[in-house]
Amino acid sequence: MFEQDIAPVFGSLALSAIAAALPLVLLFVLLGVFKVRAPFAALAALGLSIALAIIGWSMPPVQALSAAAAGVFYGLFPILWILVNALWVYRLTTVTRWFEVFGRTIRSVSDDLRILSILIAFCFGALLESLAGFGAPVAISAAMLLAAGMAPLKAALVSLLANTAPVAFGALAAPVIALAGVTGLPLQDLASMAGRQTPFMALLVPLILVFLVDGRRGLKQTWPVALVAGVVFGLAQFITSNYFAVELTDVVAAVATIAAVLLMLRVWQPAELVGISGAVSTDAVAVPRPPAREVLMSVAPYLIIMAVFSLAQVPALKQGLAALSLTFAWPGLDVVTAAGVPARAQQFHLDTLGATGTLLLISGLITAAVYRIVPRTGVAAYGATLHQLRWTIVTVTAVLGLSFVMNLSGQATSLGVALASAGGFFVVLSPIIGWIGVALTGSDTSSNVLFGPMQVAAAEQVGLPPVLMAAANSSAGVLGKMLSVQNLAVAAAAVGLVGSEGTLLRRLLPWSLGLLALITVLIVLQSIPAALGWMVP
Repeated sequence: MFEQDIAPVFGSLALSAIAAALPLVLLFVLLGVFKVRAPFAALAALGLSIALAIIGWSMPPVQALSAAAAGVFYGLFPILWILVNALWVYRLTTVTRWFEVFGRTIRSVSDDLRILSILIAFCFGALLESLAGFGAPVAISAAMLLAAGMAPLKAALVSLLANTAPVAFGALAAPVIALAGVTGLPLQDLASMAGRQTPFMALLVPLILVFLVDGRRGLKQTWPVALVAGVVFGLAQFITSNYFAVELTDVVAAVATIAAVLLMLRVWQPAELVGISGAVSTDAVAVPRPPAREVLMSVAPYLIIMAVFSLAQVPALKQGLAALSLTFAWPGLDVVTAAGVPARAQQFHLDTLGATGTLLLISGLITAAVYRIVPRTGVAAYGATLHQLRWTIVTVTAVLGLSFVMNLSGQATSLGVALASAGGFFVVLSPIIGWIGVALTGSDTSSNVLFGPMQVAAAEQVGLPPVLMAAANSSAGVLGKMLSVQNLAVAAAAVGLVGSEGTLLRRLLPWSLGLLALITVLIVLQSIPAALGWMVP
């Protein structure tokens, strides 16, 4: 048995925290400063983390390697299983004529790329996030923007930044539900608190998207529709999470926002249209819409995805699929925390037919049947998808290996406890902890599981509302998702720019930090009874 030590480096918590941060620092410095390709940067960080686990935290080498293997497995299932099948569905459209028809269908709604960034990346991406998550919304929305004529790098940037506001309630509210599970706090209180934080970010994201697409001109000309999208999404998130079903928060918000934007476009259009390659036109007439049957066929894969995922949520079917899942202890691990409690990451829950990736695979098979794609072509498309993602697979598995080694060795705990020792200043550090957690793991759910209990314990020690600090981990954490190496790799692969992860990181870092600063101010004000303390349930 291996027992974690919070302060193993010369008995100093500060030195231990500095040592624990080194793999993360190495990863982001290699990516952002030295422009090392993501797979090699991730492998270097993983190697350093394993060495620190063995030398600094005295973790048995077999267990350290087993922890890395567990992370690699989690990277493959479910994350890469989702990504591969999501991109395969998209690739099936490219081997038919329906890809071109889909591009014309998108542009028939509006030929303005700024409007499309809101409809596709923000609205439709949120709908996909509500059903799937784990990188699928970024991959699919980036591919759709590419089909609409957006430049590859810009499509990746827009999709990554848009995938923030819905994440706390993504995958049918999995992050908040997991947070309630590990902290013991009431689910409704946590959902209500998160629903009083994330809408403020939702208000800003569409405005940032149009700025990314077209700079100041885009913001000046399209702010009305961007503002409507942000207000409707945020308001729907607040109402649904606070007064209705938390699991449906993003579904309701996404559908309501799509309806609001489409209705507004009937009575309002920007003064100029910014089309393919930045071409500007004052002609407000959109591309002619293809015939109704062709429109239906072109959007069939996405309708099929929504139908399959919706069916999977029918209670009887959901219970039947859940019964086929597997839960097992990862071999070679016997880890307890410093408090003597078995570490959670040792237990694996593996969905089979009910897994998101499997549902996407089923959606792809149905799509192939609808499009009458012969098996040889479908298999070839799958092989091409795997080849396209070969370096992404290395990156994602290495980063998840890093995450598991840091978690199971105690490095993540040392870092978290050191931050929590700041006393009253912890209210400022709490959102940063969540942000670091998502940037590291690529998952708001994983960050909540990793740091949620520590947030609650620290809040109780310093006299802060536990519900507020726990929700802060989730709400602020989503702003780190656009910087997670997994998501960067997913977006780069989706637009055919494998190797551009460092460029994406540098372009998105200022936005991520800026939004983090804003939500931190909000959380600080919510912690003060005389200011916004009334917002805490």
